[in-house]
Amino acid sequence: MNHTVADKPAAMSPEMEALKARLKATWMAGDYSHFAQYLEPGALAFLERLAIPRDTRMLDLGCGAGQIAIPAARAGAKVTGIDIATNLIERARERARAEGLDATFEEADAEMLPYPDASFDMVVSLIGAMFAPRPDYVAREMLRVCRPGGRIVMANWTPEGHVGQMFKIIGKHVPPPPLMASPHYPFPPQDVVEFFFTYYGPTVRALAALDPDKQRTLREELVQLWAQNNRATDGTSTHIESEYLEVDGVRA
Repeated sequence: MNHTVADKPAAMSPEMEALKARLKATWMAGDYSHFAQYLEPGALAFLERLAIPRDTRMLDLGCGAGQIAIPAARAGAKVTGIDIATNLIERARERARAEGLDATFEEADAEMLPYPDASFDMVVSLIGAMFAPRPDYVAREMLRVCRPGGRIVMANWTPEGHVGQMFKIIGKHVPPPPLMASPHYPFPPQDVVEFFFTYYGPTVRALAALDPDKQRTLREELVQLWAQNNRATDGTSTHIESEYLEVDGVRA
């Protein structure tokens, strides 16, 4: 069956609308553009592996503040980035303007993309679209907007890795938000946890939902997890190896 941008999905239930509003508020909390600075080396390595040719029409789902979209545009790709967080889209636009880059950033839902069929040569999501509540809708939309012969690439955290362990800890205290870890921080595990509670929207919101005793317990358990998985040995930094699954396919 052919899908076009004119095809309207069934109206969302009030429960789904409420969930989407909560997700948007979650990702707009904190300061993700500041938080993501320690993820940059891994993001750039991911982008380099893609070897994107110049003039490729690329869609970045869950683009945040332009973590891979900005360097891809810098390298000559024709980039469009979408995210549900208004403040992150504004930040990505600011960055593109500051560098004079020809890149488009729009607030949009990965489950209902506002683009016609076969609009892009490549559809990419680095630890972004995986957090949408209905993955079947996301997969359908990624296929629809990618041209035949184009590439669809995703990197998603695995349940068994460090981030999966964080899900389990947070889930014992509040409904589990999407969490993501960083490969390296120049401060010890206890400060990493405070960094998450200050700048990363999901953990900002999780902490705010708890009373002081439960906040203290959550802090202690997360510090223990980060210390347990810390590969750094200098006593002043934190280096975590977070397992993720990378998928690179061609649209039939």
